[in-house]
Amino acid sequence: MKIGFIGLGNMGAPMAANLVKAGHEVTGFDTAGVTVAGVATAASAAEAATGADVVITMLPNGAILRAVAAEVIPAMTKGAALVDCSTVDVDSARAVAADAQAAGLLAVDAPVSGGTGGATAGTLTFMAGGSEAAFAKAKPLFDIMGQKAVHCGEAGAGQAAKICNNMILGVTMIATCEAFALADKLGLDRQKMFDVVSTSSGYSWTMNAYCPAPGVGPQSPADNGYKPGFAAELMLKDLRLSQQAAESADADTPMGKAAAALYAQFVEAEDGRGMDFSAMLPRFEKRGRS
Repeated sequence: MKIGFIGLGNMGAPMAANLVKAGHEVTGFDTAGVTVAGVATAASAAEAATGADVVITMLPNGAILRAVAAEVIPAMTKGAALVDCSTVDVDSARAVAADAQAAGLLAVDAPVSGGTGGATAGTLTFMAGGSEAAFAKAKPLFDIMGQKAVHCGEAGAGQAAKICNNMILGVTMIATCEAFALADKLGLDRQKMFDVVSTSSGYSWTMNAYCPAPGVGPQSPADNGYKPGFAAELMLKDLRLSQQAAESADADTPMGKAAAALYAQFVEAEDGRGMDFSAMLPRFEKRGRS
């Protein structure tokens, strides 16, 4: 396929590189002037989109997605697919999909899970929203860039799945970190805590696969000074998206709201920016009951 790729940041660049390795013709554009080996460089987003079978976007937020979509949709050929892999608000995803469909294009919102490591290794998971035809057009590319793609439903369903998943992730990480800090103060050895919880009713991905305690469980960012695999500020972004969606849908999410407030405090008022989201553990270690 001929592919336009807009947004060649920490995620987009390795994703585009994997498409090139698979033999696709990729033309990229990034406002920061990033270049990727094997990816032709366009002077604008519209130029990258012109004549493409599929245009992939990987952008920071919904406002930027809407602006880029307004530029590229008129430049795209009818029947082509606009595939947005950003994590944005559901309303923006649905608005862009509606504009694309009105222009005779296929549209997919397909946020990803797996981080920069997954982007480089081609092992991402895609959560996709859009029509069956749109998903079918994008699926061969998902298979190159990732290991799993789930068609979650119509436009916006991919973003809904990502936001709900990451709300669970943020809440669960806080609970895991709180429990380790409490165990410390009760004199319970961290390894013993892990041995019990990881095989009991408290097991979770944050405990079993991404343990926030250094030297306990499989290798994780905690063993590397909490350098981010998934940065705390990105978790905050996703939790805020979850609360924006909850407000729009009139959904009661008190734990999600509390998690968003805690990560906001950690990132914006403490030392969490630039740290992994599991660095909540040393935060709780230093605190007493307020």
